[in-house]
Amino acid sequence: MSRRILFAIPLAVLLASVSADAQQREAPYWATIRAEKMFMRKGPSRDYKIEWVYQRPGLPLKVVRVAAGWRLVRDPAGDQGWVAASLLSPERGAVVVGEGLAAMRDAPAENGKLKWNAEPGVVGRLGDCEAGWCEFDVAGRIGWVNADRLWGAGEP
Repeated sequence: MSRRILFAIPLAVLLASVSADAQQREAPYWATIRAEKMFMRKGPSRDYKIEWVYQRPGLPLKVVRVAAGWRLVRDPAGDQGWVAASLLSPERGAVVVGEGLAAMRDAPAENGKLKWNAEPGVVGRLGDCEAGWCEFDVAGRIGWVNADRLWGAGEP
């Protein structure tokens, strides 16, 4: 029994440090919402008024400033505020933007075979990007999408 506890403690410490290290980057950088529910506040403290409530894990955010335990972020709509750093993930994500459907193709090219179409507002995981195209995973449906249609792709 005590052996299990000894092994569990280092693992918990390791996981906590990996999560903290992932958010100790220099701004600006991309992050995604980790939590099921996250508050965006006017300032970097729980004492500040809540401006927005997000209930969309995986939504990409641009981190524009870092403060002890807090991140100033900008969302795809351009709204900006402070969120607790622990509620963000370093995992890259993207959201489909623009007008009409975004083609998800089997290759990073306009002539790639159409696999699916994604509507504006669809959120997914961002993979590799090349030649203006990014691999985009929406609940296991993976295809290449023109990077211009993905907020969260490219340099923050």
